[in-house]
Amino acid sequence: MADFNRLRKFTRLDEDKRQALGNLISDKADYDFEEDVLYSKGEEEHVLKQEIVKDMFIERKDVNEFHVICERFPLDDIVRDVHKQCPECGRKFSVDNIHCPDCLVKLKVITDYVDVKYIESKPEFEFIGSTDYESFDGLLCKENAESVSRFDFDSGDYDSLVRNIKRQSFKNLDILVQENDIELDDLEILDKVILYAKSFVEVDFKSYGGTLGYFEYNRIFVDDRQRKSLQITTLIHELTHFLIKEILTRALCIILDTTKNGYTESFVTYILSDSPLNRLVDEYAAHTVEGRFTIFGYQDYSSFVSLQGQVPEEHVEIAKTIGNTFANSVKDILESFLDWDLREEIKEQFLKDTIERPDYRQLAFESCNKLTDEGLLQAVQLILSEGFINPDLELLERYRNEFQIEY
Repeated sequence: MADFNRLRKFTRLDEDKRQALGNLISDKADYDFEEDVLYSKGEEEHVLKQEIVKDMFIERKDVNEFHVICERFPLDDIVRDVHKQCPECGRKFSVDNIHCPDCLVKLKVITDYVDVKYIESKPEFEFIGSTDYESFDGLLCKENAESVSRFDFDSGDYDSLVRNIKRQSFKNLDILVQENDIELDDLEILDKVILYAKSFVEVDFKSYGGTLGYFEYNRIFVDDRQRKSLQITTLIHELTHFLIKEILTRALCIILDTTKNGYTESFVTYILSDSPLNRLVDEYAAHTVEGRFTIFGYQDYSSFVSLQGQVPEEHVEIAKTIGNTFANSVKDILESFLDWDLREEIKEQFLKDTIERPDYRQLAFESCNKLTDEGLLQAVQLILSEGFINPDLELLERYRNEFQIEY
């Protein structure tokens, strides 16, 4: 376990946030809270140890998607000049057909409306270096461990890294919009967030199991049985896991001057999932970013709470500080698209969906501490260095086999 306690001297208090939270909790002290939270998150077993923290969902509500279409396009407009399309293979049929004989699925009536759920995306986040490792023996050599220890990487490199992720996501989004002839402003807020998420990762939808959603191997899975507002926050939560992995992977590639590939991505995934402390940092950051885009009073830190018992109590606060600092970087990326107007749309969707009373006690888990720029750099160095200490090569290879599909 990395010695994160040495980062305490780089901690700074966000006084405005502390005062605001203190006043809020004090003002709401007499509120008759409900015991049940909106939804809870918990850890689920996975074939590759415990690398994925999955989000448990309590309540579900189906959404009538055809009703949504009818709200946008009056029935008279839909009836004129319609055709049907197979949602699996994309083949088009005349209106009197019911199913696709090849895929054996029901055909969908289509108009000019584009259902972003079915848009395929292959977002690119390349990084090209002077080397391209083809084995873990090469990547984890003594020279590379020493390079990470020396850490020739400064705040300018970190800021440039974040800007490049932001820039590439917009390039990917432009491609999705242009190739699918989408009027972005005409989409409802859930579709806007889905499309934006697809500029970073592949997004799939599931309709079974007890998890709200999860992220693995550059793919987000979301249960579409949940309310639209919760699908939005699930996407943001899981997207945060991707972005933290992407930030650390790019930092590693810059330090080693190596190309991003299945070996570097597997290595960082291993670092974030094998260490209980790193998992706690990662999960706290995801909850914090999710909370930024959740209507006030419906923040949730339950899966972070479930992980706290896996690390010594004295490490919890510094893990929150590190997670909060990474969360600031992720929010900087996401808010470039999820601006004031879109955040207002998210609030409106919550108000349509939400029937539970707010639970302001969850705000007590928000951290008012963050690392200085130097402290953040040292945190990155400590996290990356940990992967070179007695790595589990068998587990690394199993991760690589999953990433190998993408490369």
